[in-house]
Amino acid sequence: MENLTFVYCFCKVIWTLLVTILGYASCLPVGDDSICTAEELAKYSIIFTGKWSQTAFPKQYPLYRPPAQWSSMLGVTHSSDYSMWKKNEYASNGVRDFAEKGEAWELMKEIEEAGEKIQSVHGIFSAPAISSGTGQTSTELEVHSRHPLVSFVVRIVPSPDWFVGIDSLSLCEGKHWMEEISVDLFPYDAGTDSGFTFSSPNFATIPQDTVTEITCSSPSHPANSFYYPKLKILPPIAQVTMVKLKKNQLGLPIPHLNQPAKSNEILDSISETPLDCEVSQWSSWGLCRGPCRKPGTKIRTRFVLLHPANNGTPCPNLDEETGCEPDNCV
Repeated sequence: MENLTFVYCFCKVIWTLLVTILGYASCLPVGDDSICTAEELAKYSIIFTGKWSQTAFPKQYPLYRPPAQWSSMLGVTHSSDYSMWKKNEYASNGVRDFAEKGEAWELMKEIEEAGEKIQSVHGIFSAPAISSGTGQTSTELEVHSRHPLVSFVVRIVPSPDWFVGIDSLSLCEGKHWMEEISVDLFPYDAGTDSGFTFSSPNFATIPQDTVTEITCSSPSHPANSFYYPKLKILPPIAQVTMVKLKKNQLGLPIPHLNQPAKSNEILDSISETPLDCEVSQWSSWGLCRGPCRKPGTKIRTRFVLLHPANNGTPCPNLDEETGCEPDNCV
C-alpha cells in the first residue's frame, strides 16, 4: 500500500511539473511575424519624403557636382528569417555596393537567394530616385501574414557610404494590418568608407566597420558634414509613410489618390538649423610699419572657414592691429 501511495505521489509531482513547463513555454516570446493572424495579403502605398534642405542642413550642403539628391529606393517584404541590414552589424556586400555607388544588382541577388533558400522573402519593391534633396517618390508593396516585415534602403547622394532606411518594420498588429504609419528617418553610415564629408573621395574602411547612426555629435569631428555640436538631435533628413490600400467590392485595391510631390517642390515643415561662423587661426604678425623712432603698427589676419547661415553666430573681425616699434631704422 505504501508503494502505491509513493507511486501516486511521484506521478502527481511529474504531472504538475509538466503542466507548469508547458504553461511557461506557451508564454515565451515568439518572433514578430509568427503572431500575425491578419488576413493573408495586404497592399500598401509607400511614400518617401526627402527633407534634406540647405535650411535644415546648411553645413557643406552639396549644390553641384552633383547637387543634393536621393537614389532610388530598394526594399523587400519578408519574415524574421531575413535581414537586409541592421544597426551595429556588418553590412553585406550588396548593401555596401548600394550605399557607396547606388548599384543594386548584388543586393537584389542576395534578396533572391534568401527567398529561394529559406522562403523568407515575399516580394521586392522599388521607387524612382529624387533629383533634389527635398521632394517625394512612391510605389506600392504587398505584405503577407507570414511576411509582415518591411525593410528598405535609399542612398544619400553625394556621400561616401551614407543612407537612410528601415530595418524589419512590422505592419501587422495581431489580427489587423496597420492602416497608416509614418517614420522619421536619420542618416546611417554603412561602415565601408571612411569619408567625413558629402564629397569625400573613395577611401575604403579597413577593416570594415559596423553600420552606425550618424548624429549631430558622432562622428565627433569638425569636418563631419552632419556635425552640429549645438544641437541635441539632428532634424529628420527624410520621412516614410505607409498607407494601407482599401479594397473595392471586387476585392481589388483602390489606387492611392494622393499624388507625390515633384522633386523640386519646397516642403513646408522643414527645420531651420542655425550654422555659426567658423574662422581660421590667426596668421603671424606682419612687419611693423611706421616712421623711424615713432610708434608703428603691425597687422595679423585670419579667414572664414564656414560662413554663417540661418541666423547663426556672425563672423568676428578678420584682421587685428597692434602697436609696435619699427625695426631696421637708420
